[in-house]
Amino acid sequence: QVQLVESGGGLVQAGGSLRLSCAPSGRTLRSYSMGWFRQAPGKEREFVAAINWSGDSTHYADSVKGRFTISRDNAKNTVYLQMNSLQPEDTAVYSCAAKLTLATTPFTMTYEYNYWGQGTQVTVSS
Repeated sequence: QVQLVESGGGLVQAGGSLRLSCAPSGRTLRSYSMGWFRQAPGKEREFVAAINWSGDSTHYADSVKGRFTISRDNAKNTVYLQMNSLQPEDTAVYSCAAKLTLATTPFTMTYEYNYWGQGTQVTVSS
């Protein structure tokens, strides 16, 4: 069992930046492919970004491409989501997810992930 804990959410003005972190409780993320998803009120959970286990392959939703960057530091056992140029439509609960795999391609579908964090709220004011 992998317990994931997100941090770094908060309230920011449009155009601002936040960096989210995701770390496991009691387990290494070294062999896990990781993803970030978000869910706004009244909407389905949607894919944001993903990174493979080694960190050399990433994938982004079109809506965040060029603004968000996913990265990982396996030595620190942490995955990050750097979010720049935030807009009100980015407001959502952001959750990280993990999948035990050494596949080179990141995963973008919610059903492909085995473990989820509780999420952290990101609110962008206009």
